[in-house]
Amino acid sequence: MSQWNFFRSRKVPRLRVGQLVQVRSAAEILATLDEKGELDNLPFMPEMLQFCGTQLKVHKVAHKLCDTISATGMRWMTDAVHLTGSRCDGSAHGGCQTACSLYWKEAWLKPVTAGDKPSAKQGSVAAFDPSKADVLNRAARPAPGPDGEQRYSCQATELLRAAPERMGFLDLRQYVVDYRSGNVGLYALLRTFFYGLFNRFQSKSRRVLPEYLRIKRGLHWGWVEGTVVGRTPTAALDLQPGEMVRIKPKEEIVKTIDSRRLNRGMGFEEEMAWHCGTTARVVRRVDRCIDERTGRLLSMQNPCIVLDGVVCEGVYNANCPREFLPFWREIWLERLDKSDAAQ
Repeated sequence: MSQWNFFRSRKVPRLRVGQLVQVRSAAEILATLDEKGELDNLPFMPEMLQFCGTQLKVHKVAHKLCDTISATGMRWMTDAVHLTGSRCDGSAHGGCQTACSLYWKEAWLKPVTAGDKPSAKQGSVAAFDPSKADVLNRAARPAPGPDGEQRYSCQATELLRAAPERMGFLDLRQYVVDYRSGNVGLYALLRTFFYGLFNRFQSKSRRVLPEYLRIKRGLHWGWVEGTVVGRTPTAALDLQPGEMVRIKPKEEIVKTIDSRRLNRGMGFEEEMAWHCGTTARVVRRVDRCIDERTGRLLSMQNPCIVLDGVVCEGVYNANCPREFLPFWREIWLERLDKSDAAQ
Protein backbone atom coordinates (compact mmCIF):
# COMPACT_ATOMS: atom_id res chain seq x y z
CA MET A 1 0.00 0.00 0.00
CA SER A 2 1.46 3.36 -0.97
CA GLN A 3 1.65 6.28 1.41
CA TRP A 4 -1.09 8.15 -0.45
CA ASN A 5 -3.36 5.11 -0.63
CA PHE A 6 -2.92 4.68 3.09
CA PHE A 7 -4.10 8.21 3.84
CA ARG A 8 -7.17 7.62 1.67
CA SER A 9 -7.91 4.34 3.47
CA ARG A 10 -10.08 3.74 6.52
CA LYS A 11 -6.98 3.53 8.71
CA VAL A 12 -7.12 7.30 8.96
CA PRO A 13 -9.45 7.97 11.93
CA ARG A 14 -12.47 10.18 11.46
CA LEU A 15 -12.60 11.12 15.15
CA ARG A 16 -10.16 13.30 17.06
CA VAL A 17 -9.05 13.60 20.66
CA GLY A 18 -11.48 15.73 22.68
CA GLN A 19 -14.40 15.20 20.30
CA LEU A 20 -17.72 14.47 22.01
CA VAL A 21 -19.47 11.29 20.85
CA GLN A 22 -22.50 9.30 21.89
CA VAL A 23 -22.35 5.54 22.32
CA ARG A 24 -25.08 4.00 20.20
CA SER A 25 -27.89 1.95 21.72
CA ALA A 26 -27.41 -1.73 22.47
CA ALA A 27 -29.73 -2.61 19.59
CA GLU A 28 -27.71 -0.54 17.12
CA ILE A 29 -24.41 -2.01 18.29
CA LEU A 30 -25.69 -5.60 18.26
CA ALA A 31 -26.71 -5.13 14.65
CA THR A 32 -23.03 -4.56 13.75
CA LEU A 33 -21.78 -7.77 15.41
CA ASP A 34 -21.27 -11.23 13.98
CA GLU A 35 -22.30 -14.50 15.61
CA LYS A 36 -19.25 -14.29 17.91
CA GLY A 37 -20.22 -10.85 19.19
CA GLU A 38 -17.40 -9.15 17.24
CA LEU A 39 -16.87 -6.45 14.65
CA ASP A 40 -13.70 -6.83 12.59
CA ASN A 41 -12.57 -9.49 15.12
CA LEU A 42 -12.89 -7.02 18.02
CA PRO A 43 -15.34 -8.20 20.71
CA PHE A 44 -18.03 -5.95 22.10
CA MET A 45 -18.07 -7.00 25.75
CA PRO A 46 -20.90 -7.11 28.32
CA GLU A 47 -19.03 -4.55 30.44
CA MET A 48 -19.54 -2.02 27.64
CA LEU A 49 -23.34 -2.11 27.78
CA GLN A 50 -23.43 0.30 30.72
CA PHE A 51 -22.10 3.05 28.43
CA CYS A 52 -24.80 2.68 25.75
CA GLY A 53 -26.60 5.97 25.20
CA THR A 54 -24.04 8.02 27.11
CA GLN A 55 -21.96 10.90 25.80
CA LEU A 56 -18.21 10.70 26.28
CA LYS A 57 -15.14 12.41 24.86
CA VAL A 58 -12.54 10.72 22.70
CA HIS A 59 -9.52 10.21 24.95
CA LYS A 60 -7.15 8.67 22.41
CA VAL A 61 -7.45 7.50 18.84
CA ALA A 62 -6.60 3.79 18.94
CA HIS A 63 -4.95 3.45 15.54
CA LYS A 64 -2.14 1.32 16.97
CA LEU A 65 -1.36 -0.87 19.95
CA CYS A 66 1.57 -2.68 21.51
CA ASP A 67 1.53 -6.47 21.31
CA THR A 68 1.69 -7.72 24.90
CA ILE A 69 0.78 -11.29 23.90
CA SER A 70 3.60 -12.35 21.59
CA ALA A 71 5.87 -9.28 21.80
CA THR A 72 5.95 -8.62 18.05
CA GLY A 73 5.99 -4.84 18.49
CA MET A 74 3.36 -2.36 17.38
CA ARG A 75 0.28 -3.23 15.31
CA TRP A 76 -2.29 -1.30 13.29
CA MET A 77 -5.86 -1.04 14.57
CA THR A 78 -8.57 0.39 12.32
CA ASP A 79 -11.54 2.61 13.10
CA ALA A 80 -11.25 2.53 16.88
CA VAL A 81 -10.87 4.97 19.78
CA HIS A 82 -10.55 4.99 23.57
CA LEU A 83 -13.15 7.06 25.41
CA THR A 84 -12.59 9.08 28.57
CA GLY A 85 -13.72 7.24 31.68
CA SER A 86 -14.46 3.92 29.97
CA ARG A 87 -12.42 1.05 31.38
CA CYS A 88 -13.45 -2.57 31.75
CA ASP A 89 -14.74 -3.41 35.25
CA GLY A 90 -14.27 -7.15 34.73
CA SER A 91 -17.80 -7.98 35.89
CA ALA A 92 -18.37 -10.50 33.07
CA HIS A 93 -14.83 -11.86 33.21
CA GLY A 94 -14.49 -13.37 36.66
CA GLY A 95 -13.81 -10.04 38.35
CA CYS A 96 -10.60 -9.36 36.43
CA GLN A 97 -9.02 -6.21 37.89
CA THR A 98 -6.76 -5.20 35.02
CA ALA A 99 -9.16 -2.35 34.11
CA CYS A 100 -8.15 -2.18 30.45
CA SER A 101 -9.10 0.90 28.47
CA LEU A 102 -11.95 -0.22 26.23
CA TYR A 103 -11.76 -0.15 22.44
CA TRP A 104 -14.72 1.45 20.69
CA LYS A 105 -15.24 0.94 16.98
CA GLU A 106 -16.39 4.09 15.20
CA ALA A 107 -19.50 2.15 14.05
CA TRP A 108 -20.56 1.97 17.72
CA LEU A 109 -20.40 5.75 18.13
CA LYS A 110 -21.90 8.84 16.60
CA PRO A 111 -20.56 12.41 16.82
CA VAL A 112 -22.59 14.73 19.02
CA THR A 113 -23.94 17.89 17.47
CA ALA A 114 -25.25 20.96 19.27
CA GLY A 115 -28.46 20.23 21.14
CA ASP A 116 -28.05 16.43 21.22
CA LYS A 117 -29.01 14.91 24.56
CA PRO A 118 -27.82 11.58 25.98
CA SER A 119 -30.19 8.66 25.52
CA ALA A 120 -31.43 6.62 28.43
CA LYS A 121 -28.82 4.09 29.53
CA GLN A 122 -29.46 0.57 28.30
CA GLY A 123 -28.04 -2.04 30.64
CA SER A 124 -29.46 -5.15 28.98
CA VAL A 125 -29.56 -6.49 25.45
CA ALA A 126 -32.44 -8.88 26.03
CA ALA A 127 -35.14 -6.29 25.38
CA PHE A 128 -33.67 -5.40 22.01
CA ASP A 129 -32.80 -8.65 20.25
CA PRO A 130 -33.78 -11.91 21.96
CA SER A 131 -31.90 -13.95 19.35
CA LYS A 132 -28.66 -12.28 20.48
CA ALA A 133 -29.46 -11.79 24.15
CA ASP A 134 -26.74 -14.17 25.35
CA VAL A 135 -24.18 -13.73 22.58
CA LEU A 136 -21.97 -11.37 24.55
CA ASN A 137 -21.87 -13.51 27.69
CA ARG A 138 -21.24 -16.65 25.64
CA ALA A 139 -18.38 -14.92 23.87
CA ALA A 140 -16.89 -13.76 27.17
CA ARG A 141 -16.88 -17.32 28.56
CA PRO A 142 -16.01 -19.76 25.77
CA ALA A 143 -15.72 -23.51 26.36
CA PRO A 144 -13.34 -24.50 29.19
CA GLY A 145 -9.82 -25.54 28.28
CA PRO A 146 -8.56 -29.15 28.04
CA ASP A 147 -7.93 -29.11 31.78
CA GLY A 148 -11.55 -28.17 32.46
CA GLU A 149 -10.56 -24.72 33.74
CA GLN A 150 -12.72 -21.79 32.70
CA ARG A 151 -11.21 -19.65 29.96
CA TYR A 152 -12.22 -16.08 29.18
CA SER A 153 -12.26 -14.09 25.98
CA CYS A 154 -12.09 -10.30 25.91
CA GLN A 155 -10.69 -7.48 23.83
CA ALA A 156 -7.24 -7.98 25.35
CA THR A 157 -7.09 -11.70 24.53
CA GLU A 158 -8.27 -11.12 20.94
CA LEU A 159 -6.16 -8.09 20.00
CA LEU A 160 -3.86 -10.00 17.65
CA ARG A 161 -6.89 -11.01 15.57
CA ALA A 162 -8.34 -7.49 15.73
CA ALA A 163 -4.99 -5.94 14.78
CA PRO A 164 -3.23 -8.52 12.57
CA GLU A 165 -0.98 -6.09 10.65
CA ARG A 166 2.41 -5.35 12.17
CA MET A 167 3.68 -1.77 12.21
CA GLY A 168 7.32 -0.98 11.55
CA PHE A 169 9.06 1.58 13.76
CA LEU A 170 10.16 3.54 10.67
CA ASP A 171 6.66 3.53 9.19
CA LEU A 172 6.19 7.28 9.40
CA ARG A 173 2.46 7.05 8.78
CA GLN A 174 1.85 6.17 12.43
CA TYR A 175 3.47 9.41 13.58
CA VAL A 176 1.39 11.48 11.18
CA VAL A 177 -1.77 9.92 12.61
CA ASP A 178 -0.42 10.40 16.16
CA TYR A 179 -0.08 14.12 15.56
CA ARG A 180 -3.11 14.78 13.34
CA SER A 181 -5.48 12.90 15.66
CA GLY A 182 -4.38 14.91 18.69
CA ASN A 183 -2.96 11.86 20.50
CA VAL A 184 0.37 13.63 21.08
CA GLY A 185 2.01 16.96 20.55
CA LEU A 186 5.14 17.59 18.52
CA TYR A 187 7.49 17.34 21.51
CA ALA A 188 6.11 13.95 22.62
CA LEU A 189 6.27 12.70 19.04
CA LEU A 190 9.92 13.70 18.57
CA ARG A 191 10.86 12.41 22.03
CA THR A 192 9.48 8.92 21.49
CA PHE A 193 11.03 8.73 18.01
CA PHE A 194 14.43 9.57 19.49
CA TYR A 195 14.05 6.94 22.21
CA GLY A 196 13.02 4.40 19.60
CA LEU A 197 16.07 5.07 17.45
CA PHE A 198 18.38 4.96 20.44
CA ASN A 199 16.91 1.71 21.75
CA ARG A 200 17.31 0.04 18.38
CA PHE A 201 20.95 1.07 18.36
CA GLN A 202 21.34 -0.36 21.86
CA SER A 203 19.75 -3.67 20.87
CA LYS A 204 22.07 -3.89 17.89
CA SER A 205 25.11 -3.02 20.00
CA ARG A 206 24.43 -5.93 22.35
CA ARG A 207 24.65 -8.29 19.38
CA VAL A 208 27.68 -6.91 17.54
CA LEU A 209 29.81 -4.80 19.89
CA PRO A 210 32.13 -5.95 22.67
CA GLU A 211 30.93 -4.92 26.11
CA TYR A 212 33.54 -2.19 26.58
CA LEU A 213 32.21 -0.34 23.51
CA ARG A 214 28.55 -0.38 24.52
CA ILE A 215 26.68 2.57 26.05
CA LYS A 216 25.58 1.59 29.57
CA ARG A 217 26.00 -2.09 28.67
CA GLY A 218 23.52 -1.78 25.81
CA LEU A 219 20.55 -1.00 28.06
CA HIS A 220 17.49 0.74 26.66
CA TRP A 221 16.85 4.34 27.64
CA GLY A 222 15.53 4.36 31.19
CA TRP A 223 18.37 2.06 32.27
CA VAL A 224 16.41 -0.64 34.10
CA GLU A 225 18.58 -3.62 35.02
CA GLY A 226 17.80 -6.11 37.76
CA THR A 227 20.50 -7.07 40.23
CA VAL A 228 18.96 -9.88 42.31
CA VAL A 229 20.33 -13.40 41.95
CA GLY A 230 17.92 -16.05 43.21
CA ARG A 231 14.59 -15.38 44.89
CA THR A 232 13.55 -11.73 44.86
CA PRO A 233 12.52 -9.95 48.09
CA THR A 234 9.00 -8.98 49.04
CA ALA A 235 7.31 -6.63 51.49
CA ALA A 236 3.81 -6.24 52.93
CA LEU A 237 2.55 -2.73 53.64
CA ASP A 238 -1.16 -3.68 53.59
CA LEU A 239 -1.90 -0.53 51.59
CA GLN A 240 -5.57 0.34 51.29
CA PRO A 241 -7.57 2.46 48.83
CA GLY A 242 -7.22 6.16 49.54
CA GLU A 243 -3.75 6.01 51.09
CA MET A 244 -0.98 8.15 49.63
CA VAL A 245 2.31 6.58 48.57
CA ARG A 246 5.55 7.57 46.91
CA ILE A 247 7.07 5.40 44.21
CA LYS A 248 10.60 4.59 45.29
CA PRO A 249 13.62 5.75 43.28
CA LYS A 250 14.63 3.46 40.43
CA GLU A 251 17.96 2.76 42.14
CA GLU A 252 16.10 1.13 45.03
CA ILE A 253 13.62 -0.78 42.89
CA VAL A 254 16.26 -2.45 40.68
CA LYS A 255 17.63 -4.06 43.86
CA THR A 256 14.35 -5.98 44.12
CA ILE A 257 14.18 -7.43 40.56
CA ASP A 258 16.17 -10.18 38.85
CA SER A 259 17.95 -10.22 35.48
CA ARG A 260 14.57 -10.63 33.73
CA ARG A 261 13.38 -7.49 35.57
CA LEU A 262 10.84 -9.53 37.56
CA ASN A 263 9.86 -9.50 41.20
CA ARG A 264 7.99 -12.68 42.07
CA GLY A 265 6.81 -12.85 38.44
CA MET A 266 5.78 -9.18 38.19
CA GLY A 267 7.72 -7.03 35.74
CA PHE A 268 9.22 -3.60 36.24
CA GLU A 269 10.09 -1.75 33.03
CA GLU A 270 11.25 1.60 31.71
CA GLU A 271 7.68 2.90 31.37
CA MET A 272 7.21 2.36 35.11
CA ALA A 273 10.59 3.85 35.97
CA TRP A 274 9.31 7.05 34.30
CA HIS A 275 7.10 7.54 37.39
CA CYS A 276 9.75 6.90 40.04
CA GLY A 277 9.80 9.54 42.78
CA THR A 278 6.22 10.67 42.18
CA THR A 279 3.37 10.47 44.69
CA ALA A 280 -0.07 9.01 44.06
CA ARG A 281 -3.16 7.72 45.80
CA VAL A 282 -3.91 4.00 46.04
CA VAL A 283 -6.97 3.08 43.96
CA ARG A 284 -7.22 -0.62 44.86
CA ARG A 285 -5.43 -3.82 45.63
CA VAL A 286 -5.28 -6.31 42.74
CA ASP A 287 -5.34 -10.08 43.19
CA ARG A 288 -7.09 -11.27 39.99
CA CYS A 289 -6.28 -10.71 36.32
CA ILE A 290 -6.78 -12.50 33.02
CA ASP A 291 -3.72 -13.89 31.26
CA GLU A 292 -3.97 -12.41 27.76
CA ARG A 293 -2.16 -15.40 26.24
CA THR A 294 -4.33 -18.18 27.66
CA GLY A 295 -7.54 -16.53 28.87
CA ARG A 296 -7.02 -18.04 32.33
CA LEU A 297 -8.05 -16.01 35.37
CA LEU A 298 -4.95 -15.77 37.52
CA SER A 299 -4.97 -15.36 41.29
CA MET A 300 -1.96 -13.47 42.59
CA GLN A 301 -0.17 -14.88 45.61
CA ASN A 302 1.33 -11.44 46.18
CA PRO A 303 -1.35 -8.77 45.59
CA CYS A 304 -0.36 -5.64 43.66
CA ILE A 305 -1.38 -2.02 43.86
CA VAL A 306 -2.99 0.26 41.26
CA LEU A 307 -2.30 3.98 41.64
CA ASP A 308 -4.59 6.83 40.67
CA GLY A 309 -3.57 8.61 37.47
CA VAL A 310 -0.44 6.49 36.95
CA VAL A 311 -0.68 4.90 33.50
CA CYS A 312 1.71 3.60 30.89
CA GLU A 313 2.20 6.65 28.67
CA GLY A 314 4.02 4.86 25.86
CA VAL A 315 7.01 7.18 26.23
CA TYR A 316 9.44 4.41 25.28
CA ASN A 317 6.94 2.49 23.17
CA ALA A 318 5.96 4.63 20.16
CA ASN A 319 3.32 6.57 22.15
CA CYS A 320 1.08 3.51 22.38
CA PRO A 321 -2.38 4.86 23.35
CA ARG A 322 -3.54 1.81 25.39
CA GLU A 323 -2.60 3.45 28.72
CA PHE A 324 -2.27 0.32 30.83
CA LEU A 325 -2.61 0.68 34.57
CA PRO A 326 0.74 -0.65 35.87
CA PHE A 327 0.69 -3.09 38.78
CA TRP A 328 3.02 -2.08 41.61
CA ARG A 329 4.56 -4.39 44.19
CA GLU A 330 4.34 -2.94 47.68
CA ILE A 331 8.12 -3.25 47.99
CA TRP A 332 8.35 -0.60 45.24
CA LEU A 333 6.25 1.88 47.23
CA GLU A 334 6.51 3.74 50.51
CA ARG A 335 3.54 4.90 52.55
CA LEU A 336 3.30 8.63 53.20
CA ASP A 337 2.20 9.85 56.58
CA LYS A 338 -0.47 12.54 56.76
CA SER A 339 2.01 15.41 56.96
CA ASP A 340 3.91 14.22 53.87
CA ALA A 341 0.69 13.56 51.95
CA ALA A 342 -0.55 17.10 52.70
CA GLN A 343 2.51 18.75 51.18
